[in-house]
Amino acid sequence: MEPAAAGKGSSAAGQAAGGAQEAGTPQRWEEAKTFYDSLTPKKKPKPPKPENAITIAVSSRALFRMEEEQKIYTEQGVEAYVKYQLDHENEPFLPGAAFPFVKALEAVNTQLRELYPDSEELFDIVLMTNNHAQVGVRLINSINHHNLFIERFCMTGGNSPTCYLKAYHTNLYLSSDAEKVSEAIEEGIAAATVFSPSKDVKVSENQLRVAFDGDAVLFSDESEQIVKAHGLDMFFEHEKAYENKPLAQGPLKGFLESLGKLQKKFYSKGLRLECPIRTYLVTARSAASSGARALKTLRSWGLETDEALFLAGAPKGPLLEKIHPHIFFDDQMFHVEGAKESGTIAAHVPYGVAQKQRRMAQEKQTKNSK
Repeated sequence: MEPAAAGKGSSAAGQAAGGAQEAGTPQRWEEAKTFYDSLTPKKKPKPPKPENAITIAVSSRALFRMEEEQKIYTEQGVEAYVKYQLDHENEPFLPGAAFPFVKALEAVNTQLRELYPDSEELFDIVLMTNNHAQVGVRLINSINHHNLFIERFCMTGGNSPTCYLKAYHTNLYLSSDAEKVSEAIEEGIAAATVFSPSKDVKVSENQLRVAFDGDAVLFSDESEQIVKAHGLDMFFEHEKAYENKPLAQGPLKGFLESLGKLQKKFYSKGLRLECPIRTYLVTARSAASSGARALKTLRSWGLETDEALFLAGAPKGPLLEKIHPHIFFDDQMFHVEGAKESGTIAAHVPYGVAQKQRRMAQEKQTKNSK
């Protein structure tokens, strides 16, 4: 009888176990489905047509950290460089100076697609590099590793990529190569040399923040020419006399305009306070003495910035440290250096009279060193 009782017990235990297995089956199925879903490539959205998009061209050395690779190229030549890239093509690059800015652009795109599913008024990122096509696999692997949405590439195999910028409908070009940036500016394309900050970067995770200097960035260098030639007192008199005459546009006026158009798409949905784009004017101008002309110029263009900070010659770094912009544009290298020291991703715009003086100083220093 005992064996029979044991059999009944075993049968009961088996039924209980089977019941437990049945009960656990849906849970295991969901776990398996989640696992396999994570392996399945996510369907990426369709890129906008270039003529409808706001195109941001970014170089590979601005987007990723490539100091080691650049050192090999400089010291050992192109063949050693390409070989190194091929040998390490399954190792993704680390994020570079422009990486947080690009991620923020893509976050704005996500919200725009939710609000306007059929609209192509979006940011479109183009990787613009003079790398050889063989290096493309490592760049693609790095882009996929970091979950970036970059479908358009331009790899020019050692030639300058700036001749392709207009063909890609570029609205802004970011590079770590100052010479290529200067070429783009001369072609009438908004461009800047981007620099990594000297300490850890802190940027907003839910809002794209872009900070602009005024003169020789948003505006022409007309006022800076007065300062350089005649001093501050004459500058203040000039600005007062011409307060109601708008300044001519600078190289990044068009990019601010593009940001403003996208902001209005959020405003029209009642999302002004929740807009994921915020712009700043951060200028060395004095508010009372020369600020009115700057603000009236923006108004005459139908543009505005969310915040306007007039520093009257004070350092910009401490304020930028509070703003945490994804990028700050300035034409003066000492402001760029100050921004870098404050942990801000800064970009130099080589435009206007300040660049001529800088080049003259560099040429003089070169002559004296010979």
